[in-house]
Amino acid sequence: MNEVYTFLKEAQTYYLATTDGDQPRVRPFGTVDIFEGKLYIQTGKSKDVSKQIQANPKVELCAFKDGTWLRVSGKLVRDDRVEAKAHMLEAYPSLQGMYSAEDDNTEVLYFEGATAVFSSFTAAPRTVTF
Repeated sequence: MNEVYTFLKEAQTYYLATTDGDQPRVRPFGTVDIFEGKLYIQTGKSKDVSKQIQANPKVELCAFKDGTWLRVSGKLVRDDRVEAKAHMLEAYPSLQGMYSAEDDNTEVLYFEGATAVFSSFTAAPRTVTF
């Protein structure tokens, strides 16, 4: 999981795919954190992406860096604890103008049952689960 976290941090932008009914939806994200041994992302509860995740928590993200791409599939689980939100916001101070650990909009979610696959054109795919 640490390797996945490092890859996503270094890539800076990853693309999160959700579903909206039968329509796939993909958008850029940049937040990633490790808290209590779990890989977290962050968004706002007022956003469509949050509503889509709550309706169907199965997601996939994809990032590309230095000729390698990473896909992470799994279920996202909401963590409403102030401590989890505060940890994420400490890692991303630029978000503190829009979000607060104490507000009801800030949402942090962790991966459960995740499978990460590192792929490139020059090496066999490598899988990590967490």
